[in-house]
Amino acid sequence: MIANELNKFVSYCRKIQPQTQEDIKKFFEGVIVFPYDKELLLQAYLFLNMKDLFPSCAELLLFEKSPIADYTDLGKCDFVYLTFKGSLFLIETKFIDTEATGATERKRRNKHRNKVFEQVITLKSRFSQYWDMRLEQLECGVFTTDSEIAWRGNGVNVVTKSISINHLEQWRKNYNKSDPVYEMSKLINPTNR
Repeated sequence: MIANELNKFVSYCRKIQPQTQEDIKKFFEGVIVFPYDKELLLQAYLFLNMKDLFPSCAELLLFEKSPIADYTDLGKCDFVYLTFKGSLFLIETKFIDTEATGATERKRRNKHRNKVFEQVITLKSRFSQYWDMRLEQLECGVFTTDSEIAWRGNGVNVVTKSISINHLEQWRKNYNKSDPVYEMSKLINPTNR
């Protein structure tokens, strides 16, 4: 990736997503306190544990935005990070219900597994074409609640990470309870202890 191309992209990101990293952190901490969307809770876990999960990621550039100007019909990327080595890391997340049983649920899980990989690989290709970046300068990752995805990334050059639904829920319940946002939530919702 030529530095000029990267600078253009970073400038674009700062225009369409001007929030600071601290503002984004506060947003995700609010998600933990008032969990209403399982996918968003999974994304909160990822953002707040990024250093452990994807240590090459340095700065969040885009969250739930199209990396291809105003072409949202071409897909949004869950996360686009600038890495410490000056490349970009695209991450797609998917909350996959691993606790549901039955043939229909097995088919649904498999469909979700395939879809999340398809999304990140397609975005990488479109991203490369639109921003005129070399494919090797774009890294990809997938983060889900399904450990079965681990082997799927090997042949397609996608880094895979997962967390169990139980671990995610435990993390949510125990997240920094001395946080002022958490303390405020107890006043609003006394059962959240």
